Amino acid sequence: MEALYTASATVRGGRDGSFETSDGVLRHDLSTPKELGGAGGNATNPEQLFAAGYGACYESALSNIARKEGVKLSDVEITSNVMIGKDPKDDGFQLAVRLDVKIPGIDRAKAEDLAKKAHDFCPYSKATRGNIPVELNVI
Repeated sequence: MEALYTASATVRGGRDGSFETSDGVLRHDLSTPKELGGAGGNATNPEQLFAAGYGACYESALSNIARKEGVKLSDVEITSNVMIGKDPKDDGFQLAVRLDVKIPGIDRAKAEDLAKKAHDFCPYSKATRGNIPVELNVI
């Protein structure tokens, strides 16, 4: 693959540290969620960042597919749910994702078709395919 863009972020201190993007646009503290034994608080965590990135990328893929098929979309909402839990294979952790896809004004069959095609097209979906479970939930 020839890279068209590279995003870079530097992390210091892991889940309880901070990060900054190379362009300085994003600078945030990180905190392990209470559910994982951390302090929680007003900091973000890797799962929230992954959820935001995946949701944004997926919605762009959905818009691209709809445009190619001549379908006009409005008020689309993607809620990306990134779950982390114990991996019974090695007592570590594993991820799963559920994408709640809301496409108002489109009949359910067409919405499900567009959602699946977007999942086939989205770079985040391609990266996760075969690695973690991703559920599409058209609502």
